[in-house]
Amino acid sequence: MFEYSALHWTTFFTAAVLLNLSPGPDFAFILAQTARGGRRPGFAAMFGIWTGALGHVAMAAVGLSTILATSATAFSVIKWAGAAYLIWLGVNAFRSGGAAAGDPVVVREPALLAIYRQGVLVSLLNPKVAMFFLAFLPQFVVVGAGPNWAQLALHGILIVVIAAMIEPVLVLTGEKVVAALKSNARTGRLMERALGVIFISLGVRLALLER
Repeated sequence: MFEYSALHWTTFFTAAVLLNLSPGPDFAFILAQTARGGRRPGFAAMFGIWTGALGHVAMAAVGLSTILATSATAFSVIKWAGAAYLIWLGVNAFRSGGAAAGDPVVVREPALLAIYRQGVLVSLLNPKVAMFFLAFLPQFVVVGAGPNWAQLALHGILIVVIAAMIEPVLVLTGEKVVAALKSNARTGRLMERALGVIFISLGVRLALLER
């Protein structure tokens, strides 16, 4: 069971690494929370995104993601909900004045939990991610290597595992870069507003997404 060729794994891991390095709402959300509060919010956002991704993997494995691919109504509902949520996050970030220079950013556990939940929603409410998994994972299903659902789940989980090797480094690096930039109060405010614009843009792009 789960016997694959070296070419299979080389192709899969190359694609998975490039996937995790590609910018998108998930990536932007993690960096936004890192910029706002440092590594702890960044990691909370990251774990939320991973949880949402695993939800997509589970749906793809049991076939629920096909609903998004075949039902225009279901696709539209998820798309507009996700777009509205991203725009709401963007408006909140844009309206924020940012932390003043030298002011420590204290993030309590309830806030971290809220960021985690937001990360889950940002991932789950993105139909493009669901359709990606539905289109991507079956390419690596090999006849005779095991049940289809098990192969889909295995490769989907491995994508999240690869993310776990890449994204923590990005969070730690991003924290240092942002800390240096936000030492200036004006720069901090501009960054917060720039993040808001990014989220709003991602929300609008998602709203314009066609099946």
